[in-house]
Amino acid sequence: MTELVEHGHLFIGGEWTEPLGTDTIRVVSPHTEQVIGSVPHASRADVDRAVAVARKAFDEGPWPRLSLDERIAVVTRIKDAIAVRHEELARSISSQNGSPYSWSVLAQALGAMMVYDSAIKVAAAYPYEERRQGALGPILVRREPVGVVAAVIPWNVPQFVAAAKLAPALLAGCPVILKPSPEAPLDSYILAGIAREAGLPEGVLSVLPADREVSEYLVGHPGVDKVSFTGSVAAGRRVMEVASRNLTRVTLELGGKSAAVILPDADPAATVAGIVPAAWMNNGQACVAQTRILAPRSRYEEYADAFAAAAGALVVGDPLDPATQLGPLVAQRQQQRSLDYIRIGQEEGAKVLTGGGRPAGLERGWYVEPTLFGDVDNSMRIAREEIFGPVVCLIPYGDEEEAVRVANDSEFGLSGSVWTAEVEHGVDFARRVRTGTFNVNTFSLDMLGPFGGYKNSGLGREFGPEGLSEYLEHKMIHLPAGA
Repeated sequence: MTELVEHGHLFIGGEWTEPLGTDTIRVVSPHTEQVIGSVPHASRADVDRAVAVARKAFDEGPWPRLSLDERIAVVTRIKDAIAVRHEELARSISSQNGSPYSWSVLAQALGAMMVYDSAIKVAAAYPYEERRQGALGPILVRREPVGVVAAVIPWNVPQFVAAAKLAPALLAGCPVILKPSPEAPLDSYILAGIAREAGLPEGVLSVLPADREVSEYLVGHPGVDKVSFTGSVAAGRRVMEVASRNLTRVTLELGGKSAAVILPDADPAATVAGIVPAAWMNNGQACVAQTRILAPRSRYEEYADAFAAAAGALVVGDPLDPATQLGPLVAQRQQQRSLDYIRIGQEEGAKVLTGGGRPAGLERGWYVEPTLFGDVDNSMRIAREEIFGPVVCLIPYGDEEEAVRVANDSEFGLSGSVWTAEVEHGVDFARRVRTGTFNVNTFSLDMLGPFGGYKNSGLGREFGPEGLSEYLEHKMIHLPAGA
């Protein structure tokens, strides 16, 4: 049985602080449906406190004025502590959101550590100042920290996304107010303790678990200079609307409906082995999941049988069991959402090739079977709308032009992949797909390159020098001739 974890304080400006409100957030296990923890629900007054101390830290404090090497040393200590405590973090996350423990170790905890490590490498090589010859004389171009950052993170990959925002912001010299999701706030307390022990100065980091209303108050706060948000398209639009009132800079990493395109010359065994974990990753609760699989009509039945067999063989169960490959969805509403889409898909005329309901023997917990639909047309809702559950579409296509057209026929443009015997052919195909990241015969996310979306998948980029630039302002200083 999971031990009950209860926290009575908020982490504001590096100190464990009594909350000003009385509300609490109860954290419920998606496996047992029992309460496994509680944290204070941050109030608007708590947001005001956090913004005030962050504002002071930026305007008067040492953090933006330290040398880059000094900031790197602190962030390195955070990274190293996450590596040491990765199993604790993984267990916390799996208990809250249902991620399979093996996936939480690699992607949630060690993945976060890799984000910090990559950000440190990028920051160390970044050109913060450069001299140029301007049209009227020499100029100096500087990159300076943008200011106080509000980082709003989702429940599906909380440590990984927190790292994607915290690492570049801190290295740039920005104080951060981290707003975890109410479904998954417990691991953020571990992170807060790590940051405190690493030696972040006063005011540089606050952690405020809260619901949507308080989140809106935070992103619309006049003391915030930059908002970095990861979540749904609808929520992203609202964040942009609220932040625009103060002309606050915004980075949005939103949804996806990514296509994995199988070309006729692909190796079936390697292709299925590569796509299955990318399609059903994290129980289907991943914005980059390859949820539309495009197979050539000439080999459609072969791939339908292979994917159905592979998905049907996934081990479903307790997320804390190392053997589990697919755990429960984070909340009952997410379970019902997937079940509703399964019904919609059948009503639209698609065929369930495997799955289609609750797993046998798992009457308790918010489980949905790994489900594969065949005979899917790209105009169907199950092919166009982000389900955010273990429901995947297999779509037949004719020639390669049709494959490109179907891959691009989406309001999203976050990720994707192509599977082929010819890598250069795959690269040429990738150039034709309008999406922010793409893979050829693999599925990965390299933190030294830019990550983000086209179309409704978002604005701005995370990771790499492009991600660091999101937390920097660009200043031009004119110099006299001959300087």
